[in-house]
Amino acid sequence: MNKPSAFVIYSIVFFAFFDLFAQLPVMSTFATSVGATPFIAGVVIAIYSLSNTFGNILSGVWTDKFGPFRILLVGLVLSSASLLMYRLVDDASMLLVVRVVHGFVAGLIVPAAFTLSANLTAANRQGKKVALTGSFVGLAAILGPAFSGIMASRTSVPVVFTYVAAYGVLVALLALVVLKRLRFAVKHEDRREVVGSKTLERDVVKAYIGAFLLMFSQGALAYLLPLYVQALGYDSRLSGTLLSTFGVAAVLVFVLPTNRIFDRFEPARLAALGIGILGISQILIGLSGSANLLYLVLGCYGVGFAILFPAINTMLIKATNSANRGKSYGYFYAFFSLGTVVGSALLGWLSVSLTQKFTLTGIVLLLAGLLLIVIEQTRKRVVSNKTG
Repeated sequence: MNKPSAFVIYSIVFFAFFDLFAQLPVMSTFATSVGATPFIAGVVIAIYSLSNTFGNILSGVWTDKFGPFRILLVGLVLSSASLLMYRLVDDASMLLVVRVVHGFVAGLIVPAAFTLSANLTAANRQGKKVALTGSFVGLAAILGPAFSGIMASRTSVPVVFTYVAAYGVLVALLALVVLKRLRFAVKHEDRREVVGSKTLERDVVKAYIGAFLLMFSQGALAYLLPLYVQALGYDSRLSGTLLSTFGVAAVLVFVLPTNRIFDRFEPARLAALGIGILGISQILIGLSGSANLLYLVLGCYGVGFAILFPAINTMLIKATNSANRGKSYGYFYAFFSLGTVVGSALLGWLSVSLTQKFTLTGIVLLLAGLLLIVIEQTRKRVVSNKTG
């Protein structure tokens, strides 16, 4: 992949996640400002993830059918248009309609972007490339909430989304100019129907499970951390700086020479390690009673995120080819969206203490990581016996 193409793909990924993270600090308050009840405000947030899931799935199907270039352009243009629709919102009903549309069209972008990146990257550099792409996800997680929070306090939420829409239009124009020449240059190694081996099919399933667990952990963190910080008696701003700490730690792992590990070690083992670190971090958050300890644990959490994200992406890429990669990525990011919803909703229903909720989340993750190691070791023994 040449540098201009890589820059545009990174810009597209940054836009998709910047759009997502910019919503976090302002959407619930915006919903109540247009007359939504607390329950409807919750629906406003959740319905975006739900419609985003359908967008992810259809993006994958259409990417395999029409190619990632077209789907990227459609997703960028429609996402920018949907962001401008927030200017038309004057009641809760209209906001719900806009959220459904916005979530769906935004879901078209990421599967197509990651499919195009994978198709243009040499096989032995997929892990490092995914790590670099992940760094832009981390940057969006750091800058998105800060930008929207500051701008919304000075202007309004629709104005914030107008700026984000303008960036989306700019990225769409860049993609049209730079990526168009690659439209027919991508080598499709096999456009025939491919029947994967059982090993490859299992790797795809493991990648889906890893995606779900990653965002299950994220959903739990987004829901529990602000409440826990408040319960400790700290200002709500601490939640934002703690999440920024997690983002900075993740970006450092992505961009420093540590990203070489993703091409040197098996992705299944790295995924198990990442899940384990997330699990331990969740437990430790619930046991931390000071801001300094929370900063330290959130830094460790960022390392776990940075190990898991490229590992599951690499696992998926190696188990697919250009004939079925788009569809696989569509389901992959659908599991991302579902994990976020389940992580926050499930814990919200449990009537136990915040510390117990963190502990439960950590135990689920640790057990899942252990199960992944057992499955991988069993598979290796079976292969070894067959070859021996």
